[in-house]
Amino acid sequence: MKIDIHSHFFPKISQQEAARLDVERAPWLATHGREGQIMLNDKPFRPVYDALWDAERRLEQLDEQQIDIQIMCATPVMFAYDVALDRALPWVQLMNDRALEMASANSRRLKVLAQVPLQDSEAACREASRAKECGHIGVQIGNHVGAKDLDHESLIVFLTHCAHEGIPVLVHPWDMMGGAERMKKWMLPWLVAMPAETQLAILSLILSGAFERLPRSLKLCFAHGGGSFAYLMGRVDNAWEQRDIVREDCPHKPSSYLDRFSVDSAVFDPRALELLVDTLGAERVMLGSDAPFPLGEQQIGHLVSSSALPEKSKRQILGENAQSFFCLPNR
Repeated sequence: MKIDIHSHFFPKISQQEAARLDVERAPWLATHGREGQIMLNDKPFRPVYDALWDAERRLEQLDEQQIDIQIMCATPVMFAYDVALDRALPWVQLMNDRALEMASANSRRLKVLAQVPLQDSEAACREASRAKECGHIGVQIGNHVGAKDLDHESLIVFLTHCAHEGIPVLVHPWDMMGGAERMKKWMLPWLVAMPAETQLAILSLILSGAFERLPRSLKLCFAHGGGSFAYLMGRVDNAWEQRDIVREDCPHKPSSYLDRFSVDSAVFDPRALELLVDTLGAERVMLGSDAPFPLGEQQIGHLVSSSALPEKSKRQILGENAQSFFCLPNR
């Protein structure tokens, strides 16, 4: 059983539909046959191809790569966290409805995570619950809302709601730090800042003491292998032991919180995967591809399948963990 928990979609949103959210910045999709371009007003944002919006093409790829189930979520540019709620909420609901439409091509193999208007915790809670009732199997959120990291009280309210409602949460890095001044080319924001954003999200929950306040029932997964977190875990533990300013809100050693979250396997190197499993345990890692983007795993599951991990660990990562995390059927 192979279950890819981290893939993206972008529905065929017209420029006119996007303008209802924001004329200048809202994303829309221009397509020409099997090729496409995510647009921001009249500016190209990212070249894409039809598996991003065409369910039949997506299913063909799953067949080609022998993937049983793929979980789709919004392309982060769709989040709209900086837009007023009266425009953001209808946008979010439209995206969630379009996601279910795409998944309806084969609801057994295509599953979807909802997006929510995270700038308003009450509205986000309501939409997460609505989406669950409509058929979404969880939610995807960005790792921050402006200057608010995951330890902000409004986001703790949302995460607590998801814990109580049994709604799994995938945290995806976005809106990366650094800006254009120092990361002006070579995709450096994706190569440097994106892993840092994910580590920041995890540490904001650990060092703030937020995990002390969040229910243990919360199902929380961080995309992209948790970013740089596993590699720097020793540095964080050392800082906690040596400096009281690191310990002031975190009552326990940071590595003691490793059982509070999971990560995906999108690390692209067998040594990195082995470190991830050594750090978190195989039961805390799930197959994630970041498909259908060029920076994703092109042969989904190959890293795990070809690794030197024990066969039991491979089975857990490729499918068993996701079945439990998202409450999916065996077949």
